[in-house]
Amino acid sequence: MSAPAPGGEPGGVIWIASRPVATLTAMDPEFGSLTDRLEDEAGDTAAFRRLASTPDHEELAAVLTAPGQELWARELAAFRLGLAGDRRAFEALVLLLNHRDPERCVSAAHALRRLGDPRTARAAAALATNELRVAYALVPVRLLAALRAPDSVPALVTVLGRRLAPDDPHWRVGVACAEGLGALADPRARPVLEAARRHPRIGAAAAAALARLPADD
Repeated sequence: MSAPAPGGEPGGVIWIASRPVATLTAMDPEFGSLTDRLEDEAGDTAAFRRLASTPDHEELAAVLTAPGQELWARELAAFRLGLAGDRRAFEALVLLLNHRDPERCVSAAHALRRLGDPRTARAAAALATNELRVAYALVPVRLLAALRAPDSVPALVTVLGRRLAPDDPHWRVGVACAEGLGALADPRARPVLEAARRHPRIGAAAAAALARLPADD
């Protein structure tokens, strides 16, 4: 619990739980998780409280283009714009989707799904298939499966095929690919899933995915 806020406001979990923020949190619990995390990073500052509660999309969009903004401010502004369906958030959210901090990736993926920008699947596929960033591909892979877009299956097949070396350190990405391909149940995934079934760590997920594919004619 926080101390009473300036001006006599009662304390709460965090002081920014004003009516607009409480409403946003009730509508989307992920927003509450985001503000809890970013409040620890930003501190209980006036700037943080303002960005968390302002109804002004122009103010939020300005944070994404103004120089010298802290990462927490850009993330908060992009997340709120994404939830509101404002496509000015797209580029910032895609950058956060491939961040080294998994919590930022998860929040960005959530906002991108709410944003509904048609460019999202292609961007997620580009991030997932970038071998230079494979260490951060787990959330883009899961987003591709959730989007069920035309780009999803080809990208997941490509990434899974690259993860089949027995000593590959990114086998968890391969597991996520297999799980996603099972959820999508696209027969184009059968050859790579058959190959993945022999992998010591990915095999169980691949076998489960194969069981979800439609039977061969």
